[in-house]
Amino acid sequence: MEKNHPYVFETRLEVRDYECDIEGIVNNANYLHYFEHTRHRFLQKTGLSFKDMHEKGTDAVVARMTLEYKTPLQCDDFMISKLWIEKQGVRYIFHQDIYRERDNRLSCRAKVELVCLVNGRLAISPEYDKAFEPYM
Repeated sequence: MEKNHPYVFETRLEVRDYECDIEGIVNNANYLHYFEHTRHRFLQKTGLSFKDMHEKGTDAVVARMTLEYKTPLQCDDFMISKLWIEKQGVRYIFHQDIYRERDNRLSCRAKVELVCLVNGRLAISPEYDKAFEPYM
């Protein structure tokens, strides 16, 4: 994440026991779910519905994702999932961080690049641009 860039959205989530592996920590793949859930909640905040946009022929899809694991989450931990967003060409870049609530330590960091498919073709979505503009 760029230094001092302000987060534009955050949500609180809880680790569930079935998300942990034999070591007692959250399995790495579950962070993908946490990040996606955060983006969906953010989308709701903007007034858009992922389902409604799909029915109109516009799908926002992940094109690339990179993750950095820092401090493990464990069963019954609470986390604060935060994001900020920027646009580069046709890509929306979500910078997402998950902090372990009990000590505010960074647990995982992601850079998620999304693009829009409009009627199955790569395109700019005026609806997404308008919804995200106040947050970029």
